[in-house]
Amino acid sequence: MKILVVDDDTEIANLLEIYIKNEGYEPVAAYNGKEALTKLHTMPDIGLMVLDIMMPEMNGIEVIKEVRKDSQIPILILSAKADDMDKIQGLISGADDYVTKPFNSLEIMARIKSLLRRSQNQVTEDEPDILDIGSLTINKDSHEVKTLNDQEVNLTALEFGILYLLASHPNRVFSADEIFERVWRQESIVSAKTVMVHVSHLRDKIEEATGGEKVIQTVWGVGYKIESH
Repeated sequence: MKILVVDDDTEIANLLEIYIKNEGYEPVAAYNGKEALTKLHTMPDIGLMVLDIMMPEMNGIEVIKEVRKDSQIPILILSAKADDMDKIQGLISGADDYVTKPFNSLEIMARIKSLLRRSQNQVTEDEPDILDIGSLTINKDSHEVKTLNDQEVNLTALEFGILYLLASHPNRVFSADEIFERVWRQESIVSAKTVMVHVSHLRDKIEEATGGEKVIQTVWGVGYKIESH
């Protein structure tokens, strides 16, 4: 499994490469956004990208938007920008997770492994293969979501995980912590804003594809649910 590390700080990039290699993955380095896009297009076996935000030529947010035009590869932002609004912007743009610098090697490798597990289909075998919710059909095996007119809703691995979790337990309310622990597959160590941003982005995609259908409901002060029909 190749992991692409994108950071214009060569010391950080080299350090990440060491951590990644020690865990049995193959690191690939890029030092600006344009180089990252080139490597993604020429190395189809890259399974995840660790991406800095502040870079010359093309910043990380621009890279994410370009990547998301045709790929749902897991993206972990690693940035010195620690403000909540910076994190929200990164997640809304299409990133799957966000870690701030300076970082702990154990934490970042745990986040990487969690995203890889999520992207490689972690739903359990006793859950249904296909779910119909409103005008959406959710396919567990192919990780596809389609509308009645066969239009595909392009979701990230985490967005699909949230939708499948809620859809496979209709009428049950899940708190943000529960969603994080079951979808990210790790203990909830971030604020509820991370889940909130992913749910918001998921809703936008569903509403755009269905002409405004509101599938996910917020139960204020408790969490989120999908009602059975």
